[in-house]
Amino acid sequence: MEIILKENIENLGFKDDLVKVKNGYGRNFLIPKGKAVMATKSAKKVLAENLKQKAFKEKKKVDDATALGDKIKVIEVKIPSKVGIGDKLFGSVSALDLVKALESKGFEIEKNAIAIPGKIIKRLGNYEAKIRLHREISIQFPFEIIPEKK
Repeated sequence: MEIILKENIENLGFKDDLVKVKNGYGRNFLIPKGKAVMATKSAKKVLAENLKQKAFKEKKKVDDATALGDKIKVIEVKIPSKVGIGDKLFGSVSALDLVKALESKGFEIEKNAIAIPGKIIKRLGNYEAKIRLHREISIQFPFEIIPEKK
């Protein structure tokens, strides 16, 4: 079944994407919840016209996302955390902790735009997160987890 997404859906696609899904997923979840519409000929024509109109606006968003990515790449983020024996953390560090660290540096990034390998980190060290700034722009962002000073 072909559908047109009305909003970004993780692991499926972005708003205004034409995607194929299983019939049950489309009919029983996406369409009733208002997350998608059937991809009929008329809906595809409307989508094509909307995409033409959005192309110019999209170019500016891509340029802004690229500029933001360049600014984020140069900052250095160190996340302090309580540490036990053998560099193990008490608790863990997740995307939310990275969002808070970036906010303290003056950058507004959504939590769901940050992907940390393994979702959570439980040891000290250097790590890399993937930050999706736009559907076409994502950056690899290095950060470090350091022991909290007592």
